[in-house]
Amino acid sequence: MPAIERREITGFSNPTVKYLRSLRDKKHRKRERKFLAEGLRLLTDARECGKLPETLIMADKRDPHQLLDELEHAVAQNGGEIIVTPAEILTKITGKDNPQAVAGVFTEFDTSLTSLDRTAGSIWMVAQALRDPGNLGTMLRTCDAVGAGGLILIDDCADPFSVEAVRASMGAVFTQQIGQTSWDDFLPWLRSGPENQRGQLIAASLRNAVDYRDAPYAAPCFILVGNESRGLPEAYENACDLRVTMPMKGRADSLNAAVAGAVLAYEVLASLD
Repeated sequence: MPAIERREITGFSNPTVKYLRSLRDKKHRKRERKFLAEGLRLLTDARECGKLPETLIMADKRDPHQLLDELEHAVAQNGGEIIVTPAEILTKITGKDNPQAVAGVFTEFDTSLTSLDRTAGSIWMVAQALRDPGNLGTMLRTCDAVGAGGLILIDDCADPFSVEAVRASMGAVFTQQIGQTSWDDFLPWLRSGPENQRGQLIAASLRNAVDYRDAPYAAPCFILVGNESRGLPEAYENACDLRVTMPMKGRADSLNAAVAGAVLAYEVLASLD
């Protein structure tokens, strides 16, 4: 096997370090159409999904690992760049005090509605104006867990390629299709296409809702979750085919947005199986 060419960076002021660090900021990330992902498990998940980083950054003092060797060889064979740097510089790049030994730079995926394979799953999750990247990452993990087709982000949502969302997704950002669009474009898309692909849109609501355990779910089922503090606009709820309610037996009057989505996703999964 040919030797792997690695570039060593030891200075904080190196232009490459500044560039990599800039990818933590949405403005620079969107301009470059690149994003950062950190950790051997996450990058291995990406590789197994056929996605390799164009730049691999490794700590100079790291424990040997077969998966890391395989990842490094795959990146090199794909023409990617491999950088070795001290852990302190990796901390500067990722913004994490205790960084893992490896990070990668990926090209952002196509998130247009036309890029989505609607036949990929009988369950889809849809988030409207979701602002917390942790919730977004959690919803991606739920999508992966229930075998969903993917996550569609409506209106002004958190960036799915932010360091925080990618980290919270635990690798699901690479296993799931992601769409980004407006409500005005989403609804016609949902109702278009072959009849067996036109989605049933459901949402948790208190208006004319049925118990979520007795609801007549139908595939493909699109589970709509609203903003963390405001919930869904009334017009969006009215456009749903089905509104469901979940019992709240304590003092809380609502669930976390990502948790509510997960509860509904598993109920739909059980119903459709």
